[in-house]
Amino acid sequence: MQQQYLPDIYVKFLERFPEIAEAQGALARTVRERNSFDDRTDRLIKLAVAVGAEAEGAVRSNVRKALQHGATVDEVRAVALAAITTCGFPTAIAALGWIDSVVLAPPDDA
Repeated sequence: MQQQYLPDIYVKFLERFPEIAEAQGALARTVRERNSFDDRTDRLIKLAVAVGAEAEGAVRSNVRKALQHGATVDEVRAVALAAITTCGFPTAIAALGWIDSVVLAPPDDA
């Protein structure tokens, strides 16, 4: 099984604030259990929200997770393209760059 990639900043957060990380994780699990989406759809929705928020780390994380749950690279890129008319061209282009930084990275660097 492929080891899950964790950005250094997130690892430091886990080490410094384990109780907050656990509370955030519990909230995320509760929300996930509440919705009726399959994992692939859930990750594409979270990716869309991250794109709209211009949250680079969340975009990169949700790209990795969407791909792990069966989304294609074309589907992931389509999420960013859909942002053009809602969030604006600069936001969509930035998101495409963040997506490509994951999908085009060597396996150990994603």
